[in-house]
Amino acid sequence: MSNRLDYAATPVTVAVIFHSGYGHTARQAEAVRRGIERVAGASALYLTSDEAQRRLDDVGLADAIIFGAPTYMGSASGPFKSFMDSTSKAYATGAWKDKIAAGFTNSASRSGDKLATLTQFAILAAQHGMHWVNLGLPPGNNNSHGSEQDLNRLGFWLGAAAQSNNDQGPAFAPSESDLLTAEHLGERVARVTQQFVRGRVGELRLAS
Repeated sequence: MSNRLDYAATPVTVAVIFHSGYGHTARQAEAVRRGIERVAGASALYLTSDEAQRRLDDVGLADAIIFGAPTYMGSASGPFKSFMDSTSKAYATGAWKDKIAAGFTNSASRSGDKLATLTQFAILAAQHGMHWVNLGLPPGNNNSHGSEQDLNRLGFWLGAAAQSNNDQGPAFAPSESDLLTAEHLGERVARVTQQFVRGRVGELRLAS
């Protein structure tokens, strides 16, 4: 029997942990989950930030964690910040060290200082010793041939960003292109996580 790994279906678990104040960021989180589940062998642990605080042991078993929250007043929402603070015990024990991390956020404005929220997530990941995965897309809609249907139409690199008009409910926003951008992030993180898991398994085999 060959010892070759089945690259196409390496089992990994990617936790999606999010807060949504009005339902828009929840739609973005659902898109991230769809992207994860498109990858053979990948499964999503889908938790609100409140649920995640009660299930930190389960979160610690995931191979990757994708953080998501709306951007309120230039930073991650208060309930998500409470979750961030609750991870201090995992920080103290190094429980999340060398896991994969990524992030997504939504706001009513096209910019809305969303970069500040993504930076918060990246710093949280760095404190935990995690490996941050960027969006991996060029900016869309940045020339005369672009359109609002382009992936990454808002031009973010650090993570997936979405925009939802403040007078429209989650049935109408974020836009389809923003949701497809979130799906891309979920799929990208799942594939990168599989690469890391395969590498660890390969190291163990060489060591034995």
